[in-house]
Amino acid sequence: MIKNFEEFEKKSAACTSCLSDKFSGADGKRHIVLCGGTGCLSSNSAEILKKFEDAVKERGLSDKVTVNQVGCFGFCSQGPFVKIYPEDTLYRMVSINDVEEIMEKDIIGGEIVERLLYVDPQTKEKVKKQDDITFYKKQVRIALHGCGSMNPEDINEALGAGAFKGLARALKMTRQEVIDEVLASGLRGRGGGGFPTGRKWQFAYAQPEGEKYVVCNGDEGDPGAFMDRSILEGNPLAVIEGMMIAGYAIGAQNGYFYVRAEYPIAVNRLKIAIKQAEEAGFIGDNILGTDFSFRVHIRLGAGAFVCGEETALLNSIEGQRGMPRPRPPFPAIKGLWQKPSIINNVETLATVPYILREGAAAFTKYGTEKSKGTKVFALGGKINNVGLVEVPMGTTLRELIYDIGGGVPNGKQFKAIQTGGPSGGCLTKDDLDAQIDYDNLIAKGSMMGSGGAIVMDEDNCMVDVAKFYMEFICDESCGKCSPCRIGTKRMLELLTKITEGKATMDDLAALEELAVNVRTNSLCGLGQTAPNPILSTLAHFRDEYVAHIVEKRCPAHVCKNLMHYEIQPDKCRKCSLCARQCPVGAISGVVGKEPFVIDQSKCIKCGMCMASCRFGAIEKK
Repeated sequence: MIKNFEEFEKKSAACTSCLSDKFSGADGKRHIVLCGGTGCLSSNSAEILKKFEDAVKERGLSDKVTVNQVGCFGFCSQGPFVKIYPEDTLYRMVSINDVEEIMEKDIIGGEIVERLLYVDPQTKEKVKKQDDITFYKKQVRIALHGCGSMNPEDINEALGAGAFKGLARALKMTRQEVIDEVLASGLRGRGGGGFPTGRKWQFAYAQPEGEKYVVCNGDEGDPGAFMDRSILEGNPLAVIEGMMIAGYAIGAQNGYFYVRAEYPIAVNRLKIAIKQAEEAGFIGDNILGTDFSFRVHIRLGAGAFVCGEETALLNSIEGQRGMPRPRPPFPAIKGLWQKPSIINNVETLATVPYILREGAAAFTKYGTEKSKGTKVFALGGKINNVGLVEVPMGTTLRELIYDIGGGVPNGKQFKAIQTGGPSGGCLTKDDLDAQIDYDNLIAKGSMMGSGGAIVMDEDNCMVDVAKFYMEFICDESCGKCSPCRIGTKRMLELLTKITEGKATMDDLAALEELAVNVRTNSLCGLGQTAPNPILSTLAHFRDEYVAHIVEKRCPAHVCKNLMHYEIQPDKCRKCSLCARQCPVGAISGVVGKEPFVIDQSKCIKCGMCMASCRFGAIEKK
């Protein structure tokens, strides 16, 4: 139990020295660490870890070699990862069958297993160290601090990485001074809205003394987004510390984590972190010998996207149906149980300890004039380097997609990137040199959102993309207000009509008018941003909508009702493989004598024929 600042400083220094010795080799040991993020765990990372543990014991090396897990390395498409300290050797795409070779060659023989090193796609050279991989070179880890380098289930490693130093500094300041530090940092909410964090805290602080609450929004629901999950899995104590700093600043004594139940690993590690922090004296009464007391609680969400909206989230915590409340009053005035409350998302709170630990000036070194610091993105879709990235605000889309993301695979052309998930919009090749910040993305018809970034290539139909997001929104609308409940359903009907080739230009005009009305009149952010994918695709790809309606053609050959498969007679080898694969007998011909033909009246457009043809004789039309 750490009772005061002096004891904390001694413990922190000891843990820092221990972690430094691990990285440098001063402890005389070799350390094997494995990625313990959800992505790598789904690829048998836990089984690989157990195999390493058994191999170490079998060889009698337990006093010379340690094995443990860390958080997400970020480069998800190359996992599972194994890193060896102190040499800092990074192995990627490791399987259970590779364990023995790593043990014999590297751990015992001191020889690098070359075939498991990352190969730079440009230079074709093998890269040994993580920091030398292009994917990481332009990243700056602030919110992701400690993820991929420390054990998220060991508070001593967290203390060695700087945990609670920000809180310790904050407790030596007045509450207003803490808020001023956050204001000076320019930190804006990383959950999507981009509201200045310090101003939100100031509103809650200004309320009369009494019960107040801090709420962490961990209800990450955007398709393809996994930023908050990875932070909670990789360094939960950073988020807890951020929550406690916020609690001290506004005068709250209780904090609530609202995390969706679909994140069991994150929830489990959060529980472990809370328990360890309580045992160490960082959570409880008279923290570090001060008069500040704080308790942390967890509430699990059932997976409703609308509960990412802060007032719907508050209703859910209270045991009510997750539906938004009219505003004002805002939560800073009347929030959880009608008491002043602040709601910050996981990434925002994970950033706060850095600002208090290093100072606002260290944070403002990164970013643009109105968007300071860094932002975490879940980079996915048609991209070579799928993963989690944290870059300074002001980084261009070109740097994100090509320098970090490695570009579009299979030689395809980049078409668009959807930022902000269902609430955002798409940006095109004309925007590649645009700087990423809150105001710039909004000006271009998109938004930052929580940080989802889905890349699309020439094979994506933008009408179909808008339809996909609208299907999601319709499923997730709470139904409280008519513009969202009825409007989103009607927009989906019109989009479906367009993709089926049954729409007219009057339907397109109606869709556009309806999108504007839904955006203007909906109660909460879900409905207000629901039309964004439609409006942004109309702005950039109206010709695709027109082609669907006027020409009855899908330019990307995605919409089934507007496409068909044809066998090119001059390329057909008359082998009958396509006919044998067709599930409905729509293909006929004579083996070795005449080209095969597809009966369009029978074809169900499953694509089996094209997938099975080895000679490229079948084309989408």
